[in-house]
Amino acid sequence: MTRTVAVLPVKSFGRAKQRLTGGFPDRPTLAATMVADVLDALVRVDGLDEVVVVTANALAVPDGVRIVHDPDEAGQSAAARRGIAAARADRVLLVPGDCPALDPAEVAALLQRTEEVVVVPDRHGTGTNALLLTPPDAIEPAFGTGSFARHSALAGARLGVAEVPSLGLDVDTPDDLAALRRALAARPGGAVRTRALLEEAAVA
Repeated sequence: MTRTVAVLPVKSFGRAKQRLTGGFPDRPTLAATMVADVLDALVRVDGLDEVVVVTANALAVPDGVRIVHDPDEAGQSAAARRGIAAARADRVLLVPGDCPALDPAEVAALLQRTEEVVVVPDRHGTGTNALLLTPPDAIEPAFGTGSFARHSALAGARLGVAEVPSLGLDVDTPDDLAALRRALAARPGGAVRTRALLEEAAVA
């Protein structure tokens, strides 16, 4: 039986979301709130055996989530590699902590893909918002600017590309936050903590 583990690299909340300057008054709280919503969604995904969070933050996590301490914080790719090593899995799903609208059903459908490397692009089509790797060392994670093209080149003929709308809603800039607000307003359910925080900020 295939063991599938989600790996979630999470930067220290005090250092997170610096490109949101001016877009939200309390970036660390927003970052922590989004991670909590992502974890709540991931533990409800059919087909995931465990969730591994790689972080230097002290987190209270739901059942089914394991913390792997990240003392170095050398970036998302390095944290992803640390999580892959700790996962002891046949397959890993690398996901970000800033997609609070994540839909468990969409992720479960993603897990049905059979390519060795499945890349989920961001909403701009240039970044990578998730990587499904079978086996976990199918390619080396290479996140950052232009990562969709890098991951696609590394995968070559083994590549699959999946559009997963709720995973495309990561939040790095004020424009991303506006897109998330619109998406949450358009559909009920999910992202309970992030919805409440954004609503509170809107009336403050």
